[in-house]
Amino acid sequence: MGKGSSGDEVGLSADERAALKEHLQEKKKAARRMSRAEKEAEAARDVVAKIAEMPDEDRVIAERIHAVVTASAPSLAPKLWYGMPAYALDGKIVCFFQAASKFSARYATLGFNDPAKLDDGSMWATSFAITEITPEIESRIAALVKTAVG
Repeated sequence: MGKGSSGDEVGLSADERAALKEHLQEKKKAARRMSRAEKEAEAARDVVAKIAEMPDEDRVIAERIHAVVTASAPSLAPKLWYGMPAYALDGKIVCFFQAASKFSARYATLGFNDPAKLDDGSMWATSFAITEITPEIESRIAALVKTAVG
């Protein structure tokens, strides 16, 4: 590899690294100054933006799931989790959407984590395959989410 202007390996110069470090410190400081409501609003915008980037088949399902979850359980805060839409209660992920395109799967998934109160005896489902969104599916999702947050 060639040398940079400061004699370092090709990449950022010492001045560029210093500027980048300063910029990152500014972002951290700004993030600390943000209120919880501002952070949650930003996280919700990130979820909507991520959904908008999805291929049409996944996007249509994700948009409806997002609408149903946020309407059925307003106490859940939308946020990205492993790059996918998720919904948290007190910072803990309750449920999440996984696009089919994420892992080249044949179906999208709506999953629930431990904080979800879906317990039904000694065995219960925590993940649901979704190939299309219908009014019946929306009703089932709404019921699951309401049960999950108890």
